[in-house]
Parts: sequence; C-alpha cells; structure tokens
Amino acid sequence: MSEPTRAGGSRPWRRARRHVTFAIGLAITVMLVLTAALSLTYTPRDPLEMSMDGRLQGPSRAHPFGTDQFGRDLLSRVMIGSVTSILVGVIAVGIGMGLGVLLGMLSGYFGGWLDEVFMRLMDAVQGFPAILSALLITAVFRPSVAMTMIAIGVSFLPVFARLTRASFLELRDREFVLAARALGARDATLVGRHIFPNTMPPLIVQATISFPVAILAEAALSYLGLGTQPPHPSWGLMLREAQAFLSMSPWFAIFPGTAIALTVLGLNLLGDGLRDLLDPRLAG
Repeated sequence: MSEPTRAGGSRPWRRARRHVTFAIGLAITVMLVLTAALSLTYTPRDPLEMSMDGRLQGPSRAHPFGTDQFGRDLLSRVMIGSVTSILVGVIAVGIGMGLGVLLGMLSGYFGGWLDEVFMRLMDAVQGFPAILSALLITAVFRPSVAMTMIAIGVSFLPVFARLTRASFLELRDREFVLAARALGARDATLVGRHIFPNTMPPLIVQATISFPVAILAEAALSYLGLGTQPPHPSWGLMLREAQAFLSMSPWFAIFPGTAIALTVLGLNLLGDGLRDLLDPRLAG
C-alpha cells in the first residue's frame, strides 16, 4: 500500500464519534436500511391489498399512516418504497461509478488522444441535465425501474470520470509512484496498488452525495409516470397519486414526502460528514 493511504488512516474514524453531522446522517441512513431490510420479510399489511371500504382513512391503530385511494395501507407501501429507493440508488450510483471510474482511470493515467476522446464524450453527456437525460432514455424505452436506474446511472458518468481523472493526473507523477516505476512496477501494479487506493476517499464521498440525487431523480421520474409503474410502491408514485386527494387526505402525501425528505437529508449529512472526516486538510 502506498504511503499516503497509510498516513492517518485510523484518525478520521476516531473523530467520527465526535462529528455531529456524520452521526446524525449515519443514524438516519441506518434507519432507512433497517426499514428496507425489515420490509423484505415483514410489513403490517399486504401493500397491494385493496379495500374499497377503507379508502382514504386517516392514521389509526389499524393503519398508522392511513390508507390510499384504493384502501391500501400507506405504512406498508412506504416501507416497500424504501427498498425501491435503495435499489435505484445503489444500481444507479454503481453504474455511474463503475463506468466513470474506468474511463477516468484510462484518461488520467495514459492521457493523450485517449484523454481527449473520453473527456469530449463526458462533455456531451454532461451537456444534458441529469433529469433531462433520464426523461429522454425512459421516454424512448418502456418506462420501468430498470430504465430509471440506467438513465440515472448514465447521468452520473461525467462526475465520477472527471473526479477520477483529476486524482490520477495529480498522483501519477508523485514521488512514491515514480519510485515504484523506477523499481520496475508495471502499469497495472502502479494503478491498482499505488494510485487507485488513494483516489478512494473522494470517490466514496461522491458516491454518498450522488445517492440522494438518484433517489430524488427516481421520485421525480415516478411522479411523472416514467419510473416505477403501478401498482408497485414508490415514494414518487405515491406523491403523484396523492395529488388529487390533498384536500381530503393530506397524510397521503405527507408520509411519502417526509420519507423522501428524511432520506435525502440523512444521506447529505452523511456525505458532508465523510467529506470532513476523509479530508486530511480538515484533520486538525
């Protein structure tokens, strides 16, 4: 392992317990993950079960979050919606990070015409706002969760590619890399053992920041009818369905809206905390 990676490796995590922003963000994120994990095996009621006699009921002991226009239990649907949000976030960020990091590595390490081609390609992708790119892809193909994940992931490519490229441009001529090259290390060894590990902290922070963006994008696409399709639960789709009943059943929109707000807040706080903890300039 290269020298910069070892330096102060445990110090950020010793400070994590005293970092309020990181602690709050981590607590909210853990709560989201536990809710999603629980919903895979248990929900208070079947989230797809309809009851015309129980339409638009308010919060009660039988239905803590009330019911929707078809009598379906909102608590169960909000819980299942957390699975959709996490799945979309993980896959979308995974697509953007995986391909973006690969392009950024090749571009930053080898440079030349390869760098020029990849960066111009990233300029073309970045020329479209993320939500517009997602709208285009989901409109051309059949709207679905899979298309939503691909569309959001593609919109993340330039961010990860440019971040990785910048890190490689900075690190490839550092002393410890030049020393390893002088000792006969091959390109694969230089990249995998000495350069790439030192690019991980900013990539981890960027992935954490991109996660809530993916959740918001999925909610927006589902709200527009281009994401998760009925009857499958999604927070954005629930907000769309609640729009026509706001005056009669405000809780129909309050609970999924609160779930989105808390999730985005928690992940943003977690990302800000990680940025502070992993930035050596803030170690003091």
